[in-house]
Amino acid sequence: MAPEDKNRATAAAILPLVGGAANVDSIAHCMTRLRLGLHDRSLVDDEALKAIPAVMGVVEDDTYQIVLGPGTVARVTPEFERLVEEGREAATPAPASTPTSGPAPASDPASASASEAASAEELASQGAAMKAARKAKNATPFKLFLRRIANIFVPLIPALIGCGIIAGLNGLLVNLGWLTSVTPALAAMASGFMALIAVFVGFNAAKEFGGTPILGGAVAAIIVFPGVANIEAFGQKLSPGQGGVLGALGAAVLAVYVEKWCRRWVPEALDVLVTPTFTVLVSGLVTIFGLMFVAGEVSTAIGSFADWLLANGGAGAGFVLGGLFLPLVMLGLHQALIPIHTTLIEQQGYTVLLPILAMAGAGQVGAAVAVYFRLPRNGSVRRTIKSALPAGLLGVGEPLIYGVSLPLGRPFITACVGGAFGGGFIGLFNQLGDKVGSTAIGPSGWALFPLLDGNRGLGATVAIYGGGLLIGYLAGFLATYFFGFGKELLAEFNVSQEPAGATASGAPGTATGTASAPAPGPGPDQTKEPAGL
Repeated sequence: MAPEDKNRATAAAILPLVGGAANVDSIAHCMTRLRLGLHDRSLVDDEALKAIPAVMGVVEDDTYQIVLGPGTVARVTPEFERLVEEGREAATPAPASTPTSGPAPASDPASASASEAASAEELASQGAAMKAARKAKNATPFKLFLRRIANIFVPLIPALIGCGIIAGLNGLLVNLGWLTSVTPALAAMASGFMALIAVFVGFNAAKEFGGTPILGGAVAAIIVFPGVANIEAFGQKLSPGQGGVLGALGAAVLAVYVEKWCRRWVPEALDVLVTPTFTVLVSGLVTIFGLMFVAGEVSTAIGSFADWLLANGGAGAGFVLGGLFLPLVMLGLHQALIPIHTTLIEQQGYTVLLPILAMAGAGQVGAAVAVYFRLPRNGSVRRTIKSALPAGLLGVGEPLIYGVSLPLGRPFITACVGGAFGGGFIGLFNQLGDKVGSTAIGPSGWALFPLLDGNRGLGATVAIYGGGLLIGYLAGFLATYFFGFGKELLAEFNVSQEPAGATASGAPGTATGTASAPAPGPGPDQTKEPAGL
């Protein structure tokens, strides 16, 4: 099957299981997830969705999110959009019975082994319950605000990744002295987006907070306009780009409030002239004579603190950051790191925090391998790990977290231990003067290698990051293998799950459904969304 046909087939399989075109209100995607706004959540067949081979999991948040993984989601989403548009044009209803008319539901394999005890399906259901509980806890005003901040920066991740890889390639060619006639062009490609990133942040911020996006972009553009170098504020000359993404964020949010005030008080006959003019004028003056200076000081402080933390804290700081990142994800607090990463990339060319935080995924992989060996009789859980492990190595850890370690309890903690040791390893080298950074946010695991940068050359940077991954894998494995299971947990889970002959028929549905255990919303991206973040 051609790739286009495969992606369209995946989209066609998803559409009826979410209630059809008539039930889809909005469509978007991030690094790994297809995000759908739905009119009626009750029309969705979760289990049948999880049984689709390309689906890694489903997440119910402010939108309904289907985890497809990096790369796949960017190809499936356009096909899904076309199918929805075709369905709307044909005015095809979305009957509630649609999910039962397709291929055999994911529950069929499970029914063949209904007598299973402590199976992977039970772990998946426990993971779903934990996700629902965390969703309720994360619905605080502060965390909802962080989610809105993440929604501003997550759409920028593809451009950050593409430009970051081009920057890395250009740096390699410059160091080798190759293709000298091409490297200036590559430098322009890599730097163009970063030079104007404040404009994109302003556009997205205005859109997220309910204003006119182009007005947010117009106000943010003041920050990167070269002419601000002739303006003095707080007794000193301004610099183009001063304040960066934080200044752009503040300027755009201010523009939204000014615009809303104008909409409320300006007569309709004058609205089209007065509102945009007054919005740009007021927000622009505040930005030039206030926000640029203040945001610039904050941005400088963030960069200085990150450098000081790793230069002085080193292994200890890396240990804490690597060990606590997964709990931060569970609490929804990791989204606060996205503007910090972006500020560091804008200032220094890379963020030194992301490679350390990525070690949390390495600990998760090591823990999952240990679970695989500690439960030799549990074919159901072992199949889940085998199917989810490749995605985990590439930094998509949700299937392993919510399908294996978190429901088991203690292996989640030992996975964090693995992340702590990996983070401590990279932190130690930062303290010794070998900075390891990422030129973009979003990817982690092996997928972060093309985005690595540092101050000691690419070879040393790759070696240190690779060493951190190996330490994370090993520490996560050892901690889980020796301390991840008590006697009761082993007695409950280390048992045969299927009668003779059931494995062959049940494996596809079981493995897919389990590896697709629900996971919480982003972050690279990050979560993840993260990435994972």
